[in-house]
Amino acid sequence: MSGAQPVAGKPITRVDGRLKVTGKAAYAADHPIPDVLYAALVGATVARGGVGRIDAAEAKGQPDTVAVLTDFGGVKLPYDPTQVASFGQPVAIVVAATLEAAAHAASLVTVDYSSAPSVTDIDAPQAVPQPSTRTRDYSRGDADAALRTAAVVSDLTYAIERNNHNSMEIPATIARWDGDGLTVWDKTQAVARSQEAYAEAFGLPAEQVRLISPFVGGAFGSAGRVWPHQLLAAFAAKQVRRPVKLMLTRKQFYTTVGYRPTSRQRLAIGSDRTGRISVIVHEGRVETSRDIGYEDGIVGAPRMQYAAPNMRSTYRVVPLDVNSPTYMRGPGDTTGAFALESGVDDLAHRLGIDPIELRLRNEPDRDQEEGRPFSTRRLTECFSQGAAAFGWSRRSQQPRTVRDGAQLIGMGTAAAIYHTNRNKCSVHAKMNADGTADFDTATSDMGPGTYTSMTQMAADALGLPMARVRFDLGDSRMPPAPIHAGSMTMASVGSAVNHAGVMLRDRLVRTAIVDPGSPLNGLAPEAVTVTGGRMSARTDPGRGESYQDLLRRRGWPHVEARYDWAPDDANTRFSMNAYGAVFAEVAVDELLGTVRVRRIYGCYDAGRVINPMLAHSQAIGGMVGGIGMALLEATHLDHRDGRIVNANMADYLVPVNADVPELDAAFLTGEDMIADPIGVKGLGEVVIVGVPAAIANAVFNATGRRVTELPITVEALL
Repeated sequence: MSGAQPVAGKPITRVDGRLKVTGKAAYAADHPIPDVLYAALVGATVARGGVGRIDAAEAKGQPDTVAVLTDFGGVKLPYDPTQVASFGQPVAIVVAATLEAAAHAASLVTVDYSSAPSVTDIDAPQAVPQPSTRTRDYSRGDADAALRTAAVVSDLTYAIERNNHNSMEIPATIARWDGDGLTVWDKTQAVARSQEAYAEAFGLPAEQVRLISPFVGGAFGSAGRVWPHQLLAAFAAKQVRRPVKLMLTRKQFYTTVGYRPTSRQRLAIGSDRTGRISVIVHEGRVETSRDIGYEDGIVGAPRMQYAAPNMRSTYRVVPLDVNSPTYMRGPGDTTGAFALESGVDDLAHRLGIDPIELRLRNEPDRDQEEGRPFSTRRLTECFSQGAAAFGWSRRSQQPRTVRDGAQLIGMGTAAAIYHTNRNKCSVHAKMNADGTADFDTATSDMGPGTYTSMTQMAADALGLPMARVRFDLGDSRMPPAPIHAGSMTMASVGSAVNHAGVMLRDRLVRTAIVDPGSPLNGLAPEAVTVTGGRMSARTDPGRGESYQDLLRRRGWPHVEARYDWAPDDANTRFSMNAYGAVFAEVAVDELLGTVRVRRIYGCYDAGRVINPMLAHSQAIGGMVGGIGMALLEATHLDHRDGRIVNANMADYLVPVNADVPELDAAFLTGEDMIADPIGVKGLGEVVIVGVPAAIANAVFNATGRRVTELPITVEALL
């Protein structure tokens, strides 16, 4: 019944942009809590062993030191605090009047360890792969026999080094106890889940924990769970009976919070001489921690992306004495796609077929693993439109034939895929007598623009201008929402916002048509439309009244509605995914072996795009992350004690302005109404998935050298 010109689908600037650029947006460490103390962690200096005597006498004698906590009884941690499971694991906490005093005192605490043999190298003989408890082995046909008889085969091994999170906002927590109630100002992507984690750790009912997180300064998965340091901040506050702020150092970020795990893969792919793929074999092993197991799902795309009658896939985890890995943008899918899309490119070269043409010849008509039809799949359109926009026709099929002075120029492409997630979400909506509306739910916003896109959805649902709608998030007192991850927020929270707004609008319309004082009295609900907050008759626009008129006449300060949205079972009947075709051009210095990305272009099938400006920003961000993964990022451990030797922004390389070239993206027009009622498919993850492979394939086209290890180093090209 809304007749307003929709704002969903338009490139609206961020509604919270002014707060951010003026410094008024309050991130976790920014909240001004009276009487706050500061905490600093003391981390273990061995990878494995028992915690012995802790000497805190000198630390306790320092000015402004309030407490040194070495006994963590009273808080349930995910590890045994008397045993060290990884380098950097918190073994003590110093609380002081200032941050500087806390950090200094922490440096004076000494710990004796009963060291035990440790294994931190995935390639060490003692690192024993184990079957996954979550990801089953999979096969169809007879892959090994088909590989032996295939006319053309690519059979390569792939290695990706650990990538650590380096978001702008360092993890921080402020905790305050009021009697038995705990309030936490935190950096989190999962407000409701974090509330439950704190409650479980301290044996509290969930309603006695309030979690507040209005802004997150980048997370990419690193804030998707509650880490030990967050629980210890609340523990310290309880012990000293004052609010405590704990902010990790950049170095501690590497050892206390998770990362994209090191992986090793074999990807074999065979076809006949016309390019019809007959077999794919994918074998992967990924590092994990012994104490907090995490599994990176790298098997999805190899199992289902291309039509192959024979397929075998195995996945193994390698438990090590390291801190736990975790989600990192495009978790698992980016890793698996690097092997798959590099293998497809290698097979195309061996066949003498254009890499896009090879993919088109093997486009499946349904999900190859589950046998389910696709809700929508427009990958071929992504490749055709993307190739035209990128100028793929200018690419030389023969490697090492295009030059620009001393630079070898190459183009590469790769497909991207990421499954569409949806989860239940509740939203509260309120129409006020002054003509404004408020919506809220306990979701998060780590940067994609949740505040803005949800305001657009709410405005359209109610038939209001955006300027009169306020959307709020980030507080566990609001209705529960799923984790802000897995590209599920728009589908889940957006669907709930839309339904809550429509429910509230319909309630107001129904009130008007039965109100004798309303000009709309006596009309049927479907005969009323709403534009700019004014309800009017469809056939007689002059006949109507505003929401304000209705509420004021009836003496109501507001009208409220809550909607609890849950997805249907479409995921059991359809294969639902977002797709993309990524194109990269690189220049490789022939003498020095240095790689520079010249440009990247992506074309994506992400269903309905609510805000093209924000979507484009997400794509650019994914491309920058993909450049880092392909060319720069690698975490290096000293395997004698598990110490990360480059745990700083000087030695751990991430893309800077000089590394980022011309980047652009486009999105196919369309929607996926099977996936959810607003037609979106999610795009935060898919935009990074194919980027590392596209860059590596471009490097091969430039140099003729197939690099299967990330990051691509100078040594690999000399």
